[in-house]
Amino acid sequence: MNQFSDELKGVISQMLKPLKGLPLTVVIEGLAAKKVIPFDPQCPKDQKVLNTLKKVANNVLKEFNKNKILRPRPNEVGNDIEPFVKKALNKYNYKADTPLTISGKKKSTGYPDIEFIDTFNRLNYLECKTFNIDNIDSTQRSFYLSPSNDFKITRDAHHFGISFEIYVEKSIKNKHLYKVKSWKILDLSQLLLDVKYEFNADNKRLYSDNLIIASKK
Repeated sequence: MNQFSDELKGVISQMLKPLKGLPLTVVIEGLAAKKVIPFDPQCPKDQKVLNTLKKVANNVLKEFNKNKILRPRPNEVGNDIEPFVKKALNKYNYKADTPLTISGKKKSTGYPDIEFIDTFNRLNYLECKTFNIDNIDSTQRSFYLSPSNDFKITRDAHHFGISFEIYVEKSIKNKHLYKVKSWKILDLSQLLLDVKYEFNADNKRLYSDNLIIASKK
C-alpha cells in the first residue's frame, strides 16, 4: 500500500507541471486516431472552400446584425452565432449539421461545433467563436477540447475556425444589444494547446456522512 501511495504521489507531482504547446494535430491523433488535414493555399479545392467560408462569414455578419440579439454577457453570444453559421453554410450548398459522435449520435456540446460536407464531398469541422478586439491579444483562455468516450471527431478532416468580433451597440435594462463588426477564418491545424489538470469530486462524496462534522436544519 505504501509503495502504491508513493507511486501515486509521483504521478500527482508530475500533474502539477502543465503540458504546453501541444499541436492540435497531435492531440486529435492521440484522442481519436484521426488526422487533422492542414489547409493548403496552393490546392484549388482548399481555395474554393476558403472562398465559400468568406461568403458564409459575410452572410452571418449581415444576418446577425439584422436580428436583435440581447444578452447579459458576451460569452453567451457565441451560442447565438452558431445557427447563423449553419444556415449560411447550407445556403452555399455545404451540408452543415451538428457533428456525429463515434456512436452515431449528434452532440452539440464540446469541440467542434459544426461539421460540413463541401462540394467536393469532403468532411470538414468548424468551430464557432466570438471575440472582443480589446482582449484579442490577451492570454485569456478561449479554446477548449476535452477527451470523451464518445468523441465528435470521427474522420480525417480539415479543422477550421470562424470567429466574429462583437460589440455592444446599446444597453436595454440589464441586457446588451450585440452586433458583429468583423470576422476571421482560422486554420486550426496550426493551433498549439496547453493541458491543465484539475481534481474534482461530486456532491455524493463531498457531503458524505464521514465528512460532515456539524450541521443544522
